[in-house]
Amino acid sequence: MNHPLYVHNTITRKKEQFVPINEPFVGMYVCGPTLYGDAHLGHARPYITFDLLQRYMKYLGYKVRYVRNITDVGHLVNDADEGEDKIAKQARIEQLEPMEVVQHYTVRFHKNMAQLNNEPPSIEPRAAGHILEQIEAVTKIIDAGYAYEVNGSVYFDVLKYNEDFKYGKLSGRVLDELVEGTRDLDGQDEKRNSADFALWKKANPEHIMRWNSPWGEGFPGWHIECTVMSTKYLGEHFDIHGGGMDLLFPHHEAEIAQNNACYHKEPAKYWMHNNMVTINGQKMGKSLGNFITLDQFFSGNHPVLTAAYSPMAIRFFILQAHYRSTLDFSNAALEAAGKGLQRLMAAYKTIDEIKPSATSSYDVKKLETASFEALNDDMNSPIVIAEWFDAVRAINSAKAGTETFTADDIAALKNLYETIIFNILGLKEENIGSEEGSEVMDGLMQIIIEQRKTARANKDYASSDFIRDQLAKLSIEIKDGKDKTDWTFTNN
Repeated sequence: MNHPLYVHNTITRKKEQFVPINEPFVGMYVCGPTLYGDAHLGHARPYITFDLLQRYMKYLGYKVRYVRNITDVGHLVNDADEGEDKIAKQARIEQLEPMEVVQHYTVRFHKNMAQLNNEPPSIEPRAAGHILEQIEAVTKIIDAGYAYEVNGSVYFDVLKYNEDFKYGKLSGRVLDELVEGTRDLDGQDEKRNSADFALWKKANPEHIMRWNSPWGEGFPGWHIECTVMSTKYLGEHFDIHGGGMDLLFPHHEAEIAQNNACYHKEPAKYWMHNNMVTINGQKMGKSLGNFITLDQFFSGNHPVLTAAYSPMAIRFFILQAHYRSTLDFSNAALEAAGKGLQRLMAAYKTIDEIKPSATSSYDVKKLETASFEALNDDMNSPIVIAEWFDAVRAINSAKAGTETFTADDIAALKNLYETIIFNILGLKEENIGSEEGSEVMDGLMQIIIEQRKTARANKDYASSDFIRDQLAKLSIEIKDGKDKTDWTFTNN
């Protein structure tokens, strides 16, 4: 397209024109989940956000290497380097081996991502598969003078690092305030100061996951894995590092420090962060116990939910807000998203019913230009969707005979639908059950529609209204048109 792509770079706090380091190759690293439980709505947002970005970059002609890790070791219950490993804790609760827990929830995570129509990453490394590389990186940081060993644990020396680099440049944290404001925690006495973070932890006797190292048996800290895996697969300096805003500090700040200590280079040219999903204004997450899993959304099996919501309704709900804005969950908002998606998909089918005219009253080229301008403006998906709702109005008006499209514009509109709505936004039509089951459902609905039509012809309006009302209770809406009656699911 003629307009360049702009993205908001967290580290500079402004929108910048995206210029790849090695065009047309784009290296993108997105922090993946710690899989000790089922994925929830908070997990859906970053992976839909960066799925949209990599889809659009592919459309623009870039070759994207999308790396998304899985944290299967080293992420402790307390992010201040103390407490039990999250995976090990879940393994103890479920009486399984830690890697059984990881495998179980990885399979379920992949299923949920596929349901949301997220394309898989190019590479999906696991922290436990890169222990030797993490030990090598820790050794480099010690040799460079930015880390120290105490009682078998290795800590990053933040004060020493800050003498040569600026610590806090991504998050905006001031180091003096961090040191003064950090409360004392068990085990902090090992550290030279409270802002230091673990690169390698000595394993207590009860710790299940442990490896030999130059400092004794232990396990890597949470932050070092991303430095190791991002540089291994994308190089010491790559294009985009992404993740949720909750990872700004300490995780991403620590990554910058580790990368500078190891390679004297910033890890990424552009840092991109999506904002949080909230429920009643509070961040949704496992640690707060207020999360709703994706499977619960899809089944409706949660006391907060008033209905089941399809994967595409969830995707559409997330895309309706800009990725850097807070997104607050409510049943009303999800129901509205489901109905909006239904209108968008129904209009695509309606295009085939439009009779070509000699002239067009709707400007399809303007829709195309506005859509790509919004995508180029830091992936402004809500503006894209707003433009397409105006197109939906025009399509429905054309069917009713109050708008006109030429044959060429009809073809262009359908192609644009497939490019922007299906390919770039990643939305798709959803069927209930298998293809065969959907055909049976449609056949049954046609029988019911004929019964209702007969009742109306006989002026038996009580029976006609009874059929309509009973179907509404099943979230099925009957739409009486000029030439035929259609039906649709209102919550899918």
